[in-house]
Amino acid sequence: MRKKAASKIVFNSGEYVVYPAQGVGKVSDIYKQQVCGSELELIVVNFDKDKMTLRVPLAKAGLNGLRKISETPVMDKALEVLKGRARIRKIMWSRRAQEYENKINSGNPSAIAEVVRDLHRRENLAEQSYSERQIYEQALDRLASEYAICYNISCEDATQKLLGILNSGNEPKIAADSKDVA
Repeated sequence: MRKKAASKIVFNSGEYVVYPAQGVGKVSDIYKQQVCGSELELIVVNFDKDKMTLRVPLAKAGLNGLRKISETPVMDKALEVLKGRARIRKIMWSRRAQEYENKINSGNPSAIAEVVRDLHRRENLAEQSYSERQIYEQALDRLASEYAICYNISCEDATQKLLGILNSGNEPKIAADSKDVA
């Protein structure tokens, strides 16, 4: 089985990018460095919120999932997902949590929006567990960060916009898969 060749994405210093496992970061530098006798071109991405710096070889950036901020049609599609009804599968929480984490780490705004939609709780619903709340907050933060950069607004305003969409929706619907019921 052959691996797909990574498409050549051009990154520029100072622009925002998405690294699926970490979220939105800013390219601070692109430089060449000698590593074990060969020269690598590295992209340096800073994640100010996490106080973290990531160096990714330019040749592997696409394979690692590093991408530019989504365009407005992609974000609009994610907002449509938020407007839908919550679908909570009746399977064990540990399995659902793993699925949610995989969706968040995919970096796909629509998949992250599904997690936010499914885990969002209105005031009249039961309290969330600690782990459920952590996953929800992580997904909401990732989606709001990319939404804020895409629409050039503050992260707080983006979060409020997303919460407004969520709170205007309907009550959650339980989707039971007969083979996945715990």
